[in-house]
Amino acid sequence: MRINRYLAACGVCSRRDADRLIEEGRVTVDGHTAKPGDRVEDGVFVLLDGRRLLPATEHGLYLYYKPRGVVCTDRDAHAKRTLAGELENHPALPKGRRLLYIGRLDKESEGLLLLTDDSRLKRALESAESGIEKEYLVETDVPLSGEAVQRLEKGVYLSDLNLSTRPCRIRRTDDLHFRITLTEGKNRQIRRMCLTEGVQVKRLVRVREGCVLLGSMKPGDLAEADESVRRQLYQEAELS
Repeated sequence: MRINRYLAACGVCSRRDADRLIEEGRVTVDGHTAKPGDRVEDGVFVLLDGRRLLPATEHGLYLYYKPRGVVCTDRDAHAKRTLAGELENHPALPKGRRLLYIGRLDKESEGLLLLTDDSRLKRALESAESGIEKEYLVETDVPLSGEAVQRLEKGVYLSDLNLSTRPCRIRRTDDLHFRITLTEGKNRQIRRMCLTEGVQVKRLVRVREGCVLLGSMKPGDLAEADESVRRQLYQEAELS
């Protein structure tokens, strides 16, 4: 694999940051200073600042309750709170472990966010073809009518994204609250869907992704997934 991808697989940085480390001459491959585009074969010694790097043999999977107001990004000069900032030095996260988030939540949304260092799992779960279900609790400013629910379940056209949504399931719990289950995750999709019916979302919480449940977690909580949950999720992603 390419040297920048190898460094990312070792969990030390992103591919972009790996390119910077290589350009700074801090990476060597079998004693030679690495160059952008170099390939790493089995058995070679890759060093960063003199320390050997090896890809992770067991990938991590964590459940995080993203609080409202946190932006899913590593860097944003205009954001008061970023995901990277919230996770930095988190007591439940092993020091130095770099994780990718799976399927972002917008700033005003909250709830379950899966974190992993397995890029395969991230790609599989974010793929529209995976069909992995994502369930949300939604609070609106005015009630959704029964007719509106039927239209949203069948799929609606979102003019600003120039696309139609897939069929989904909606279950109203009371006048201003409902549960919605999607198999896709377009930008601010649920908010945009509700706006087609003249309804605004006041609160949006992701409570499930595939077999993984938010459960009793509170904003800011972080926990490593149980082995049984990990195995089931990999099976759902067809990576087992």
